[in-house]
Amino acid sequence: MDTALTTATTVRIRDILTAIRPLAAEYYRLTGKPLGVTGEIAEAAAADLLGLELAPARTAGYDAIRHHPDGRKEHIQIKGRAFGEQSKPGQRLGMLKRDAVCDTVMVVLLDNATLDPQEIWEAPYSLVIDRLARPGSKARERGALGVREFKRMAACVWSAPHV
Repeated sequence: MDTALTTATTVRIRDILTAIRPLAAEYYRLTGKPLGVTGEIAEAAAADLLGLELAPARTAGYDAIRHHPDGRKEHIQIKGRAFGEQSKPGQRLGMLKRDAVCDTVMVVLLDNATLDPQEIWEAPYSLVIDRLARPGSKARERGALGVREFKRMAACVWSAPHV
């Protein structure tokens, strides 16, 4: 069974995310709570900005594929986090899937006022998993890593022109 999205479906998904982005940002401003679409917005932003192919929904272990000129496919887990001036400094990423068919972890940092992408960071999956395995943190035991901690081991691969 072919699970690739058609071009028309991909375009429609982008249209929906474009429409919901300002509503999600307004919801956050009004309630102080995220609407729950940050991950989808982050995945679409990474795919658009870096030329990634999004994996079908509920693909175990990764969210996107980067196709290399030599034919190799790189499997990528994508995490999104909204930040702003009033954001807490110790924000954590969502749970990272261990034992995944994954090569790279990518973090898309979004402006929480607009949900526009600000920076994209990536690190080798093996390095992230090694860091999670270090003793001493209950959050790491749960598979959660702080944004600052992730950035220390990652490389910034894209940033908005004004950042």
